[in-house]
Amino acid sequence: MAQNKANENLENVPVETYDASKIQVLEGLEAVRKRPGMYIGSTDVRGLHHLVFEVVDNAIDEALAGACDRIEITIDKENVVKVVDNGRGIPVDVHQQTGKSALEVVMTKLHAGAKFGQGGYKVASGLHGVGVSAVNALSEWLQADVRREGQIYRQRYARGVPKTEVKIVGKYPEDERTGSTISFLPDKQIFKEIDYKFDALAQRFREMAFLTRGLTIAFRDERHAREMTFYFEGGITSFVRYLNKNRSPLHAPFMVTRQVNGSQIEIAVQYTDAYGDSVYTFANNINTVDGGTHLTGFRAALTRTLNDYARKTNLLKESDQNLTGDDVREGLTAIVSVKLQEPQFESQTKGKLGNAEVKTQVESVFTEAFGAFLEEHPREAKEIIQKCLTTARAREAARQARDLVIRKSALESLSLPGKLADCSEKDADRTELYIVEGDSAGGSAKQGRDRRFQAILPLRGKIMNVEKTRLDKMLQNEEIRAMITAIGTGVGDGFDLKNLRYKRVVIMTDADVDGSHIRTLLLTFFFRYMGGLIEHGHLYIAQPPLYKVKAGKTETYIYDDRELDALRKKTKGDKFEIQRYKGLGEMNPEQLWETTMNPANRTILQVSLEDAAEADRTFEMLMGSDVAPRKRFIQTHAKSVRNLDV
Repeated sequence: MAQNKANENLENVPVETYDASKIQVLEGLEAVRKRPGMYIGSTDVRGLHHLVFEVVDNAIDEALAGACDRIEITIDKENVVKVVDNGRGIPVDVHQQTGKSALEVVMTKLHAGAKFGQGGYKVASGLHGVGVSAVNALSEWLQADVRREGQIYRQRYARGVPKTEVKIVGKYPEDERTGSTISFLPDKQIFKEIDYKFDALAQRFREMAFLTRGLTIAFRDERHAREMTFYFEGGITSFVRYLNKNRSPLHAPFMVTRQVNGSQIEIAVQYTDAYGDSVYTFANNINTVDGGTHLTGFRAALTRTLNDYARKTNLLKESDQNLTGDDVREGLTAIVSVKLQEPQFESQTKGKLGNAEVKTQVESVFTEAFGAFLEEHPREAKEIIQKCLTTARAREAARQARDLVIRKSALESLSLPGKLADCSEKDADRTELYIVEGDSAGGSAKQGRDRRFQAILPLRGKIMNVEKTRLDKMLQNEEIRAMITAIGTGVGDGFDLKNLRYKRVVIMTDADVDGSHIRTLLLTFFFRYMGGLIEHGHLYIAQPPLYKVKAGKTETYIYDDRELDALRKKTKGDKFEIQRYKGLGEMNPEQLWETTMNPANRTILQVSLEDAAEADRTFEMLMGSDVAPRKRFIQTHAKSVRNLDV
């Protein structure tokens, strides 16, 4: 009966004609402008940076082909980006298939380039031919200058559409090399804010220089008068040394480079006294953040080689169990870089390598070379094995501790921490957990929150610094156990995002030095043991106000000093009272809700992970055991400190 009623209702709804006129065809680069996220990931600062990386990647490909040894990137005061390389220069002769200049084809056609066959490039990071044409489509204007055969060729475009023919505009000096210069201004219609981050761009360029031995990358930002030049003769060995700058190594870096059936395999490893591992993989200079077959092959070879050596030298007795992958990776820093003719990635984001043959190639190369290294360096080999054995004992202790914290036992069921004030909503996608510093602020937060979807977990004091602690010791800390239980995902290798109990985990600490320290300790814990929360966008930092400004009966909350200075200039001569909040506990529940927890008014910062390798190095520097690098950092940045309580 209900179905008949539904049919009757449908009969009264006018059905729009569906015919060929409804099929929309996007010509040229219209598709890129219509759906920019499909090509550059997003239209925020990450997408903005992606434009730069796409152009630089083309120059890197010239370096991989052996045709380029210098790349210069400049951002001028008007946000125009210019990338200059001394490669072969983009071809400008007529492309037979289209009848147009090859330069125009490359700049205006999707899936056009010299990277699909083996004619132009043996290996390349850009494989889909959408990179520079997508940049062109998303730029207010772009200009390509090509130096070839003594002439400078130029073509200009506006939002991907050629505005001039390819024409000769002059000659270049005989002592100057061939190459390409791409200048572009991102389109404000696409990008709401054009604000390049120097440090984020510099870190990526540093990484590119590490992975391309002998390449110089010069980066200049005229907006802030900053510049850096990167050149690393040691290649990925220099990369490993850079990552371990603040750690105590057990041996000199080991590196192997081999050619196997057209693939170039480069691996550099070094063990340190650290408790975590720092293994980063690349395919054709692309950071494969999700790993892939090269990582699988490396891990298998590492575990087997160390077990074989330990058995052979009697460091592992017959009665001992084999070392596991976790055992042999603690303290390991490694770079695995492969360069392939036909890499297969899982998606346009190129996060995971899928070539099956690479696993065997990497495994074979590393097993042979690292095995020989261990044989030739028995003292270093013994230190590595002893560290792995210590890790194995700690792993067993950690497993027992984890069982106490996470798993249900036969005698007692897992219960949420008593200090947790949970919310009533059971759908995790609608909930959020505030991790609050101190009982006082926790009390205000519990009273001020919306109990339907906001849970509060107050922490007492500062949690331990997990950068200096093994997992088994960390799990003995009551505050850390409370967080692990409340969040529900588990930690380390046992982390499972499917068990996340809250869509947002929000760190809320005081706006003073102690609050900043506690926030840093918490971020270190999440980065090392719950990295999936950061990778999938579930971790946030609350932004409580710094001041309450009262003018007559009007009260205004101010969140930073710049905002306060702007208010003072705007209301010059007016009298108002300023109250500085040093702690969350100074606000009553209503104020805390209105300023910091109410979704309609609050500001919360999402914690993101732009570059795992640099984050790894920074956490080690700031939170590790070596004092000297931390002291240098503080001395260098002391003058730029803000909101330091005295």
